[in-house]
Amino acid sequence: MEMTASVLVGLVAVLHVYIMVMEMFLWERKPGRELSGFDPEMARATAPLAANQGLYNGFLAAGLIWGLIAADPTGYRVQVFFLSCVVVAGLYGGVTANRRILLAQALPGALALAAVLAAG
Repeated sequence: MEMTASVLVGLVAVLHVYIMVMEMFLWERKPGRELSGFDPEMARATAPLAANQGLYNGFLAAGLIWGLIAADPTGYRVQVFFLSCVVVAGLYGGVTANRRILLAQALPGALALAAVLAAG
């Protein structure tokens, strides 16, 4: 179960690195516009906001990676904290911005959190 939990945490970290890259570096290009559904003008206007969101996603990924490499009990506690942040951010984004965020962010975070708690 511990290996499953680590794999899920790693996948959530990779997801947040992907989101960070999309929001910080590709927002105004085709992949970012396809993700957001914005035309070039709206993408340009919202790029600073997206970059800020991307930075926060990078922090989530960094925290999850820290949790994977830190020795227990610190690693376990860090994973629980950052996965909880992922779930809360996903729920908030799903309710306020786009329901897809519930499946894309909150659900993977919740599954990883459940696995970490079960393994702990």
